[in-house]
Amino acid sequence: MKVTVIIPNYNGLKFMEVCMKALEKQTYKDFEIIFVDNASSDNSVEYMSENYPEVKRIIMSENTGFSSAVNVGIKASNTPYVILLNNDTEVDKNYIKALVEAMDLDKRIFSASSKMIQYHNRELIDDAGDMYSILGWAYQRGVGHSVNGYDKPCKVFSACAGAAIYRRELFEIVGYFDEMHFAYLEDIDVGYRARLYGYLNVYEPKAIVYHVGSGTSGSKYNDFKVKLAARNSIYLNYKNMPALQLLFNSFPLAVGFLIKWNFFKKNGFGDTYIAGIKEGIASRHKCKKVKLPIRQFKNYIIVEFELIVGTFIYVKEFIIRKSTK
Repeated sequence: MKVTVIIPNYNGLKFMEVCMKALEKQTYKDFEIIFVDNASSDNSVEYMSENYPEVKRIIMSENTGFSSAVNVGIKASNTPYVILLNNDTEVDKNYIKALVEAMDLDKRIFSASSKMIQYHNRELIDDAGDMYSILGWAYQRGVGHSVNGYDKPCKVFSACAGAAIYRRELFEIVGYFDEMHFAYLEDIDVGYRARLYGYLNVYEPKAIVYHVGSGTSGSKYNDFKVKLAARNSIYLNYKNMPALQLLFNSFPLAVGFLIKWNFFKKNGFGDTYIAGIKEGIASRHKCKKVKLPIRQFKNYIIVEFELIVGTFIYVKEFIIRKSTK
């Protein structure tokens, strides 16, 4: 086997049939599936046992979050590549084939992100690779834009772990998904670390997947999601930026946090956002900071440049998206 598809699940029974049937139709057959269940109570495990007894199942005793679940799956695999796939997805028949071919192009590639299309509006992109900005904002490249665009492979800051392939052996170098995150921004974090170590994250438009979105959390914005994302944004910057870089970026980061707070305040989540920021600041010392040899200092410079460029890309895409509505 060359590929292991890891499906983390928490009460995703309503999605499993579509997800699994799409995997059955793959033109690329050299893969296995590991189903990691986070203590579901909706008969997800029973469904998989009855309908897909050949699939390896790992049952967690409690809901440990996305990061822990996928780490367990990755460590239980022994294939060169692992694909992380959300349960609320339907992949194209050539999905795995396209991702494997993208990874085979260059051993420096840590991850390849899919062309994620909105499940309920298949004319619009959901994610064409994840980006990060100097304002401390992570965002989905191409979100809300026409599916007719974003049709060329390219480098991105990070892959969206909802539907991405990773080179398994490199987790031992850059580290696994940070379980302190529980969920949200953990894919940006691991992609950030990969960039600091000099590896690449790419986007493969031939790997098409239809994504429902918020299949586990239930909505785009809610207290649980807003608080975790705010907290994890503190972890993300603290871990991956040395003190001098944090000082250098302190003003744009502060501006970014202020704009976010104002946005969430208008949407009824202002206090929740502040609570997440406070929790992140109070517990940041528990994070494991990235410490690279001095010879790799240039990677911090490269990433800093990418954060600046990422800010301009965000502004450009935001303007285009607003002008087409």
